[in-house]
Amino acid sequence: MNAPVFIAGVGAISAIGNNSAECLVALENEQPGMGEMVYLESLHSKTLPVAEVKLDNETLAQRLGLSAVISRTAMLSMMAAKEALENAGIPDLTAFRTGFISANTVGGMDRTEQFFAGFLADNKNGRLRDIVHHECGYITELVADSLGIRNYVSTISTACSSSANSIFYAARLIRNNILDVVIAGGTDALTKFTLNGFNTLMILDQEFCRPFDENRKGLNLGEGAGYVVLVSESVAAMLKSAPACKLSGYCNANDAYHQTASSPDGTGSFLAMKGALERSRLAADDIDYINLHGTGTQNNDIAEGTAIRRLFGPQYPKMSSTKSFTGHTLGASGGLEAVFSALAIREQIIYPNLRLQTPMKELPFIPEKGLIKNSGVKHVLSNSFGFGGNCSSLIFSKI
Repeated sequence: MNAPVFIAGVGAISAIGNNSAECLVALENEQPGMGEMVYLESLHSKTLPVAEVKLDNETLAQRLGLSAVISRTAMLSMMAAKEALENAGIPDLTAFRTGFISANTVGGMDRTEQFFAGFLADNKNGRLRDIVHHECGYITELVADSLGIRNYVSTISTACSSSANSIFYAARLIRNNILDVVIAGGTDALTKFTLNGFNTLMILDQEFCRPFDENRKGLNLGEGAGYVVLVSESVAAMLKSAPACKLSGYCNANDAYHQTASSPDGTGSFLAMKGALERSRLAADDIDYINLHGTGTQNNDIAEGTAIRRLFGPQYPKMSSTKSFTGHTLGASGGLEAVFSALAIREQIIYPNLRLQTPMKELPFIPEKGLIKNSGVKHVLSNSFGFGGNCSSLIFSKI
């Protein structure tokens, strides 16, 4: 039950890079991915910046060797999951009990939206093949088939904590000797439904987001996918390259405060972080860096900050929100930020919190404004907090 679970490989695609190496370069050079909408068609294209992956659907399909365009959500997932597997360097995946646990919140909604426009004009118009993969689970199955994974396939959809939950569920399956290798993380593509929904909540910033800034006005939506390959101790010992880190702690808590808002005192956030520390058998002052959930909304940042003050004060670890680079990728965010956390340990860096000018007056700490190299980071806490108070924290530790 307490056997170590190692991170053997990582894969990512986001607005700041088409693979994990490109994402790392952008993070190091402080290059955000937000901009005017290019691929998503919306009435808000000139007023609401988004963080789009810089590839159109046809190019994604070509790079994946697909004969036809499928859901963008699935193609982003395929790109990142295949990179993670290649990065892990597992010689023969069929020799192990292998699982694929993937998170998403929109499923194939991008294709459904394209179908629906023509169908409204003429209900004899449109191809049903564009909507058969609408459901979230179909996206996971498409990618599992492309990876050749049959032993265990599952989908998790718990809003913005989805990917984090998929990762620690994978760890539990390995620790309980059910699986040997699991590719876990998540994916989400931008859709009109998502954009309009968040705009209705009035939490989208018309400028580039400013997480943990006193004058923050909301979040920028993003898209992408991020996966880690988790392996058992016995599999890790067979690999040519030693894993850079392990997943040492994890916890999910749900304060059920509100459908779309965190509790003001950060109850769920506090319980998730505290539970992850307890499972890892680490103390609060062992954490060197917190990858903040840090969306840039009024509600999230004060709730998360309040929980951090309660748990870590008065000695605070360094922290930042990488959503200042990628935007909020929703179901993919925990996966992407797990990749960034693993890279922070491997490269010994701490990322900057972009556009932070005026610290929040309610909080006694300030996220990092610039890149820190040779950081000596050993333990990274990564937060993913979702609608309905579904909060999850992961801890990655240097080996």
